[in-house]
Amino acid sequence: MKYSSLTTEELIEICAISDDPDAWQEFVRRFHKPIASAIVHIAYCWGERRNFVIEDLVQDTYLKICADDRRLLKRFKSKYADAFYGMLKVTAGNVARDYFRREKGDKRNPGSPLADIETVECFVSDERATGEEQIDRELLMQQIDRVLLERCSARDRQIFWFHYRQGLTAEEIAAIFSYDPGTKGVESALHRLRALLCEALEPLPPQPEGISDRNSFTKGEGHR
Repeated sequence: MKYSSLTTEELIEICAISDDPDAWQEFVRRFHKPIASAIVHIAYCWGERRNFVIEDLVQDTYLKICADDRRLLKRFKSKYADAFYGMLKVTAGNVARDYFRREKGDKRNPGSPLADIETVECFVSDERATGEEQIDRELLMQQIDRVLLERCSARDRQIFWFHYRQGLTAEEIAAIFSYDPGTKGVESALHRLRALLCEALEPLPPQPEGISDRNSFTKGEGHR
């Protein structure tokens, strides 16, 4: 069978139940880049640039994909074009975050860069994004909402989404909540929430040279 001619969904279905090395080689060829890019994204923000650490985390991501009898692959259902790529980015990012939190503590490396407020604002409010940009936007929206759920009050979360999803002004939001001290208070809350998100979201750096697309996973160690 020529696996390179399969659709993403067809390849996933085969890899979910098969140990065929050719199928898994095609899986790695096709999906290594988004996995490695997501790992590098997180690693750089923790100040980690050593290739062997990044490659280990890539391997850990493949193991995560195959864990529990490949449950992730078997349960995946495509909701939109290229959804699997987005899911892989999320999985790889979570693997990297969990590693660095264990190794370095649950706090950001002091020297790591922060996303600026303007970038966060433009990305959240850009509903014209299509294709891969749309996937990235939806993933970011999910990340933002998770941060808001974990770190702020229900009212602050509502204020944020009233402003960015519905386009309400600070004055209009203040009227809805009878917010004291009014419009200035809403503006202050929005500024504080943007700053919070800047601390929680990392910019995407370039992928370093030297990360091999062919690794031990292609040699049969990842789909045991």
